Amino acid sequence: MLDKNIVPYQPDWEIPNHTIDELFPKRSRYCVCIPVINEGLKIRTQLDRMRGISKDFDVIIADGGSTDNSLALDVISELGVRTLLTKQDTGKLSAQMRMAFAYAMQQGYEGIITIDGNNKDDPEAITTFAQALDAGFDHIQGSRFIKGGKEVNTPWMRLFGIKLIHAPLISLAAGFRYTDTTNGFRAYSRNFLLDPRVAPFRQVFSGYELHYYLAIRSARLGFRVKELPVCRRYPSKGPVPTKISPIKGNIIVMKTLLKACLHRYNPPATNNN
Repeated sequence: MLDKNIVPYQPDWEIPNHTIDELFPKRSRYCVCIPVINEGLKIRTQLDRMRGISKDFDVIIADGGSTDNSLALDVISELGVRTLLTKQDTGKLSAQMRMAFAYAMQQGYEGIITIDGNNKDDPEAITTFAQALDAGFDHIQGSRFIKGGKEVNTPWMRLFGIKLIHAPLISLAAGFRYTDTTNGFRAYSRNFLLDPRVAPFRQVFSGYELHYYLAIRSARLGFRVKELPVCRRYPSKGPVPTKISPIKGNIIVMKTLLKACLHRYNPPATNNN
C-alpha cells in the first residue's frame, strides 16, 4: 500500500546532485539524519553508540563528500545505517540538509531528527525528540544550557559567542527565547518543512543558513517550538572538533547570522512575519 506521506521531489526544489545507497527498506515514522564529512573514527564510534536507538529509528547519513573511507557501505550497514546520501555538488552543511530533508519527505517520514556526526552529542536524547514530535511540536532545539542539559569542556570562546551574541540575536529575531542556537541536535516536523512559507529547498541555503533560518522562521510563523535538554561533550585534549575555521569561518558565521536575523532568507513571495 502506498504511503500517504510520500512527497515526490517537486520541480521547484533545488536539491544538490547526489547518490543514494539504500541498505534496507523504510521501517520507522521518524528518521535520524546525520550530516558528516571526513569524521573518521568519530562517526563510527557514534553509530556504535546509537545501535540500540537505530533499531527504532531509520538512520540516514548525509555525506558532504568524505574521502577518508569512514562510510564504507559494509561498515555502516553493520552499524545500522539505512541510507547513505553522498553529495556530488557544491555547498556545505545546508546543502547536505536540503539533500537529506528532501529524501526524508520523498520517503514519507513524519519528522526528522538531526544530530552532528562528530560524536559530541549523547544520542540517548533522540527518543525525547521523537516524543516531542509525537506531541505536535514542529521545531525542537537541543540545549545543553537548560535544566537537565549538560555541557562538558565547551571552549570558552564558543560559550561566549553562543550566550552573548548568537542566542540573543536569534531569540530577538524569532520572538522566542533560545539558549543554544549553534547546537545541531534538533527535530523538524514534515508539516513545517513542507509549508510553502518556509520553503527550505532553495539553493540560497548552502552553509549554516538553514540552521539559523529554520529556528527563526518556525517561531515567527507560529509553529510549535521548544527546547529540550541534551548533553554535548568536547574532548578534554586535542583539537576542537569543528568545521568552522577560527577567522574566516567565524566571519562567515557572523554574516550569515545577521542576514538570518534580518529575515533575508525568507521566501521572495512572503513578508517578514
